[in-house]
Amino acid sequence: MTKWSVVKEDSRQKQWRELVPRVALLACLALVVASLGLAWRPAHPMDPAEPPFSEQARSAALAETLRLRTAGAALERAAAGAPQPAVARTVSLLTSQSRALLLPGQEGAETAPPAGTAAQSAAPTEAPPAVPLPASAAELAAALAASASQRLADANAADGGMARLLAAVGTAQLLQASSLAAAAGAPAPAVADPAAPQLSGACQGVPASPSSAAGPSAGTPAATLPAALAAAVASERETVYGYQVALTRLGGTAAGPASAQLARHETLAAGAEALSRMHCVAVPPREAGYTSAPAFLAAPAAGLGALEASALAVYGDLVALSEGQTRQWAVAGLVGAARSAARWGTDAGALPGLTADQDAFPELPAPALAPAP
Repeated sequence: MTKWSVVKEDSRQKQWRELVPRVALLACLALVVASLGLAWRPAHPMDPAEPPFSEQARSAALAETLRLRTAGAALERAAAGAPQPAVARTVSLLTSQSRALLLPGQEGAETAPPAGTAAQSAAPTEAPPAVPLPASAAELAAALAASASQRLADANAADGGMARLLAAVGTAQLLQASSLAAAAGAPAPAVADPAAPQLSGACQGVPASPSSAAGPSAGTPAATLPAALAAAVASERETVYGYQVALTRLGGTAAGPASAQLARHETLAAGAEALSRMHCVAVPPREAGYTSAPAFLAAPAAGLGALEASALAVYGDLVALSEGQTRQWAVAGLVGAARSAARWGTDAGALPGLTADQDAFPELPAPALAPAP
């Protein structure tokens, strides 16, 4: 190798050694720029979590109740010269129910499906197209019955406390639908009361002793399923006795319905005992007897209404503390008790079976209190 060749080789090596730090610096800068780009690039937004079924059911119930309330208010305005008491009672009932369904601090304008279909499973449903408001009392009665049917169906799948609220809302709407249709001279809505299921099953464990904390007329909510079942057994037994006494004093057209209700309550008492055994709960011993108040003996029809109304909280407890066929049985019992109370002239209220202080419910905001024309 010539001297000139050696010099050239040394020169290339020197140039390469000078380039290496520069290349390394550029590579580092490129990595820094790339990492900064990744850090500042907005992350892909995550889809919002699906609300639980109970919240879907509550939201749908509120939206539909407010919608029907708007329709009722519009009917009231249209008939300003000819008051419709049944429509006014419907608006009042829907107002109370809307307040019960409203969350504290909520604005009242919901994005739930306006038709109130929360779905009969936990799967979400898309909002259906806007449904025209009922334009007559008969149409409002039909829509009220349809809403009641959905609320009662959702009560069978919701969590305990929400199930009780939905069952209360559905029960009152079902009764008011019948009352409104009758006042309007329209046929009764084509929605049947929920039927009690055929009970099946047997105790798979050791029988439990029922709590004595919640008697049938003590007004104290049951804290456990055994206590709620014991209260249902005791309530039905007392009601059977009440009908037996009333039948000795009722005359005319009241005797026939009372006799039918006596048979119904005998079936309910047997059902409550069967459910107790299915849940491994000891059936309470029978009472030696019951005392009939003088007021009951003097006005047995009103007494039967009060007796039926006293069972509402008992069935409300059982709805909240049970599930499956036991809850279905309790929902049917709640509707039946409210229906029977109304038959004897006792108002079951806007939320039958719910013992909460209704004055403590959130107030509806101003926009909801001024329905759109």
